[in-house]
Amino acid sequence: MPSDHSVSASASSADGGPAPVPTGYRALLRSREFAGLYAGFTLTAAAATLSGFALGTLVDRQTGSPFLTAVTMYGATFATVLGALTLMSVADGHRPRRTLVALQCLTLAGVAAQAVPGLPLAARFALLLLLGFFQSLGTGTRMGLLAEVVPASAYVLARSLINITSGGTAILGYAVGALLLRYTSPRGLVGVAAALAALSLLVVATTVRERSIRLTRRPGLRQTWTTNLALFSHPGRRALLLNLWVPNGLIVGCEALFISYAPRDAGTLLAAGSAGMLLGDLAVGRLLTAERRRRHAFALRLLLAVPYLLFAFSPPLVVVTAAVFVAGIGFAATLPLQEALLELTPEAVRGQVQGVESAGRMTCQGLGAAIGGGAAQCLAPGATIAVVALLSATVTLASRPYVARARAGADAWADGARAESGS
Repeated sequence: MPSDHSVSASASSADGGPAPVPTGYRALLRSREFAGLYAGFTLTAAAATLSGFALGTLVDRQTGSPFLTAVTMYGATFATVLGALTLMSVADGHRPRRTLVALQCLTLAGVAAQAVPGLPLAARFALLLLLGFFQSLGTGTRMGLLAEVVPASAYVLARSLINITSGGTAILGYAVGALLLRYTSPRGLVGVAAALAALSLLVVATTVRERSIRLTRRPGLRQTWTTNLALFSHPGRRALLLNLWVPNGLIVGCEALFISYAPRDAGTLLAAGSAGMLLGDLAVGRLLTAERRRRHAFALRLLLAVPYLLFAFSPPLVVVTAAVFVAGIGFAATLPLQEALLELTPEAVRGQVQGVESAGRMTCQGLGAAIGGGAAQCLAPGATIAVVALLSATVTLASRPYVARARAGADAWADGARAESGS
């Protein structure tokens, strides 16, 4: 990392004095910049959901291949790791607002291009990879701006609101997409997605101001690798990333087997998991103090996996549905872990680090689905879900001492930074 550990204890107002710390979602949304970032994120997520659903439907109608349909709908997530490994340092460039606007322009062009009639499948897949690449860089840039727009003490609250909106947007997006396809073609639905992407671009361009607390070195492949090497060589950050990626990704692998486990009731199980995730993010982000979030992080991560062990015994649907709902609450463990990672990250590279964290989490979710699907070729779906959940819990238990040391280090650096700022 190019600089030592630093934490912003509070935001500053326009006149240089400390700004009031938001204590609720409405208080956060009163900030024009945060509201712009939040609205832009929501519109971008809605556009991605609708375009993915439309393209999956289009490819399914053209080829009838479940594999190609799945790759079309979710293949862009694998491209996010390419951004993390190559150009993620642009997220911490000297002009992050300009970078975000440029990336959203590229995203808009990629989404709109998918509406071109008669586009070959190879071209569609190439566009998907490009979109995943641009979206990963955009996520890193947006999260870097977020860490500067809101006070450090309100970061978890902001991420909680974004996580809740992300889950709700996905659920609503698929429902609206299915409804719209009754009245329009998949290409028409892509057109709606392009309109949402254009609106997101307009919102960000008119609400977010430029920031200057950034790298002095030129962003690029070399800078990305240098920062990533420093990121993964630090034991505390490495432990936090492990817990942000692996247990989460393995549980997504469990969810990927719901259709195989209960074809007629898979929608019920997926909805239960989403509902639990929304409740967990709301409760942990809005109701718990920072100290209580730290104290409950380990229990939440175990809660994410342990209820899935019931699948080994093939209980009634109402039992497994309740188990999936309760396990979904455990996804909220991501919030205190992200908070600790932010505290261990120098301000100059926060965008890249958060972009790498997001890209790695999405990639591990795809790998978790592949692991679960591969294991289910040899074991029954219920047994596979239980085994994968046990593996997730094992990773959480084995890494607990390292995460505890990382959190203790983050607290010490945060206390030192607050003491220095107060002197």
